[in-house]
Amino acid sequence: MSYMALYRKWRPDEFEEVKGQEHVVTTLKNQITHDRVGHAYLFCGTRGTGKTTVAKLFAKAVNCEHPLEDGSPCGECASCKAIQAGTSLNVIEIDAASNNGVNNIRDIREEVQYSPTEGKYKVYIIDEVHMLSIGAFNALLKTLEEPPSYVIFILATTEAHKIPITILSRCQRYDFRRISVETIYERLAELLRREGVEAEEKAIRYVAKAADGSMRDALSLLDQCIAFYLGQTLTYEKVLEVLGAVDIEVFNDLMRHVAEGHTMEALQVIDDVIWQGRDLTQFVTDFTWYMRNLLLIMVSDHTNDQLDISVENMESMKQIAELLDVDSLMRYIRVFSELSGQIRYATQKRVTLELAVIKLTTPQMENNTDAILDRIRVLEKKIEEGALSLNEEQLAALASQRETGDGGENPILRPAPSIDREEILKQELQPAECEDMDQIMSSIRQIKQEPELRGKVGSGTMSLLDQASINIGHDRKSIVLSFEGTEKGNMAYRQFSKDMHREALKEVIGDLTGKSVEITCQMKDSLVETDISNINLSKVNFAVITQE
Repeated sequence: MSYMALYRKWRPDEFEEVKGQEHVVTTLKNQITHDRVGHAYLFCGTRGTGKTTVAKLFAKAVNCEHPLEDGSPCGECASCKAIQAGTSLNVIEIDAASNNGVNNIRDIREEVQYSPTEGKYKVYIIDEVHMLSIGAFNALLKTLEEPPSYVIFILATTEAHKIPITILSRCQRYDFRRISVETIYERLAELLRREGVEAEEKAIRYVAKAADGSMRDALSLLDQCIAFYLGQTLTYEKVLEVLGAVDIEVFNDLMRHVAEGHTMEALQVIDDVIWQGRDLTQFVTDFTWYMRNLLLIMVSDHTNDQLDISVENMESMKQIAELLDVDSLMRYIRVFSELSGQIRYATQKRVTLELAVIKLTTPQMENNTDAILDRIRVLEKKIEEGALSLNEEQLAALASQRETGDGGENPILRPAPSIDREEILKQELQPAECEDMDQIMSSIRQIKQEPELRGKVGSGTMSLLDQASINIGHDRKSIVLSFEGTEKGNMAYRQFSKDMHREALKEVIGDLTGKSVEITCQMKDSLVETDISNINLSKVNFAVITQE
């Protein structure tokens, strides 16, 4: 068979071709140049990150007859060529998955007694070393501790936690990182040029992202895509078809229907995905990451470094983010995170997926805290749109405080403490001060409602303002943002602790009111409002006060 898979054909022949593991390569090269080569190494990391490749390059470098000044092998001497061809007697590769018994390790102990016939070192590369039995580890222990001076052990594993501590303590450990999408993309683009294959940048980037940090997986996926459309330009749509993936526009449509509570429309999107032959397990994984990206967009105004998506996709996702709040989106992520562990082994994948989508669109199916918050969000939205008409008692119940009873998940409602906020303000503040606060609160409500003003502060930042109680400062001129000590409250507090976000909000308020107001933030264990500095201004009818 003349054809060779891309990941084998383009396996790095020198250290410079190893991508994304510079911290490991530099250390090993320094050890070679300064004659500080150890006797045992442990290479840890996920699949396809270069553990075995670096082990072979290291074996080639320590046995090279004419090494380069930086410690790299020359690749031209007899030793380098033999190791490259896999015919060298000095490099012994062992697959511990199929050779994991005590007798296999005893064979190694007998072999290490004989020095190499040519070259400096005998290098034993034991792949998937965590698969060795306890007896095999014990048999390896003494040899690993005090091997002959001409023997080097390189142990490679994807699960370092399964290796006994007695073995770990005798090895130099190197952790191989997941390779970044950008690094994988650059490598794939380079190899495609060498192969003479035309491909769209968007297509290559999707393959790089789908590889999940593994260079070998990326090359295998690319090989699969090229083979399916042999001789044709590799486009983004073709990659999606081969890999059974879904375009981001499908995710946007699904999330829009979920946010609006349109169950049947959301299920129709799922039906279309199924009839297109997409892989449902991959769909769940990709949609979970899509929601993760949406969450980052909502909570931060500077996410370009964390999100590897195009400008067009970023803009479309920002429009979807306007339909959501952080609480609801976190519930969606929780539901789909649980689903990703279930659907892999489900016999009825479609039914399992559809049930999860129905949970998203109908939060009344669940009675946990997240679902109840989502139901409140839907009710509030309908009230704002005039779809519901509630009396004062119902509105008060909707806005009542929440607490958990008996340590359980189900919340119980407790009426807010009865405080006459307006009376307190009338006693403590001058009419002019009340009027100023009225204008400030009106401007904040305006900023929340108008997308253009939200954009000046940051849509993600403004969505977190819902976690704050907006109170009056002790100087009666400033406002204080008080946050509860919850997970979301802590997130919002960290965001508004940054001067840039408070200054942006202050600037927009100043443009709308012509007033300069200082903004500070604080954490509070409880927002029970007992004094003037803890009066939640959003609960005060300033129109009554200003008539005094």
